[in-house]
Amino acid sequence: MSTASVAAPASLVKSRTAKAPDPTVTDPALVKRAVKAAALGNAMEWFDFGVYSYIAVTLGKVFFPSGNPTAQLLSTFGAFAAAFLVRPLGGMVFGPLGDRVGRQKVLALTMIMMAAGTFAIGLIPSYATIGVGAPILLLVARLVQGFSTGGEYAGASTFIAEYAPDKRRGFLGSWLEFGTLAGYIGGAGLVTIMTALLSADDLTSWGWRIPFLIAGPMGIIGLYLRMRLEETPAFAAEAEKAENNRPKTPLREMVTGQWRALLLCVGLVLVFNVTDYMLLSYMPSYLTGQLHYDETHGLLVVLGVMAAMMIAQPFVGALTDRVGRRPVIATGCAGFLLLSVPALLLIREGSLLAVALGMGALGMLLVCFTASMPSALPALFPTKVRYGSLSIGFNVSVSLFGGTTPLVVTALIGATGNMMMPAYYMMAAAVVGGFAVWRMTESAGRPLPGSAPSVAGRHAE
Repeated sequence: MSTASVAAPASLVKSRTAKAPDPTVTDPALVKRAVKAAALGNAMEWFDFGVYSYIAVTLGKVFFPSGNPTAQLLSTFGAFAAAFLVRPLGGMVFGPLGDRVGRQKVLALTMIMMAAGTFAIGLIPSYATIGVGAPILLLVARLVQGFSTGGEYAGASTFIAEYAPDKRRGFLGSWLEFGTLAGYIGGAGLVTIMTALLSADDLTSWGWRIPFLIAGPMGIIGLYLRMRLEETPAFAAEAEKAENNRPKTPLREMVTGQWRALLLCVGLVLVFNVTDYMLLSYMPSYLTGQLHYDETHGLLVVLGVMAAMMIAQPFVGALTDRVGRRPVIATGCAGFLLLSVPALLLIREGSLLAVALGMGALGMLLVCFTASMPSALPALFPTKVRYGSLSIGFNVSVSLFGGTTPLVVTALIGATGNMMMPAYYMMAAAVVGGFAVWRMTESAGRPLPGSAPSVAGRHAE
């Protein structure tokens, strides 16, 4: 027995050696509110993503009237890409802040910034009205969106993970990506309806503003939901251990002290986001630009695949609670490694059925990641640095690999002339993801690192 043990009271020694930490009993109603509030923020982010992607041609005419359609589109997507450049900066600010002052406060702040940035785009005068000030204001709004997004996903997944009972963390976390898909479908679907109902002149003069202005009411609702939430039990317990209820961890420790977990995070996020952006962002333009597929049919196929993914999402999330995160993520990696080429060959065949089958196969494989990552990624890090370290690892990986996927694949096709490059790129990502899965520790059904066990309240479903 150590000297410290001899000096300690017998009752304290007994509690240290024999008694496990008291479990946290979660309130089912509070957990549901936490999931809804977190998922709504993700839905807002991807609503904007869907709107911006599918109305890009119109935005080019409004803000970049160069007379060259290609230059207009490139300028519009340049402003879109700028948001990815500041995401890591947002992560480095909001992540450590969330570990210091609390998850709930920071998530309320990111919600305000996201809604304000999106709403502001709908109010910006056109180039014809104020000249070069218009694209400058668009860029500023995009930078605000990107900066806030840097703290959104990591914070939302951390918030749900720290509220969820250990045995239901996969199921509850899967609703975060359900919100992603719902937001994207809502944004892209709204643009599709507007394009069908409005003339080209009406869409260019005023119609394009409507989807962005909708972000205002959505943001108010989301902020209301988030402000009603209490701080997560895990953070509250960590705060009690620190002086002045403010756990302080240097940014350097969030990186150097968690380097192994960060590398695993980057690898997992790489395969998650490369395949995600390939399917949801690049494939519509691949169908129309490279395969000369009908634009409307291509969009409807993508929306149909996302709707199917939404249905599968909670079921696969629940599956990860039963069999583990690692087997489900590994299945997705193996599937992309083996089926990317056959799926792309089906898509290239060109018929509506073949395209739907190929895209559907990739979509179901992607669900292995979308349903697992919101619960797997927060479990890589201990409570005191979870928000900060996850924000850094997630956003660095998204900015370097996920957001650049359409650009890199387009460049590879242009350089090689090989139309199978999308498949090869997904296969390479699957190899990286497979190695990360091999090295990660299973977290299903176990307490989060640094937290007490969490169990569901009596009335949990």
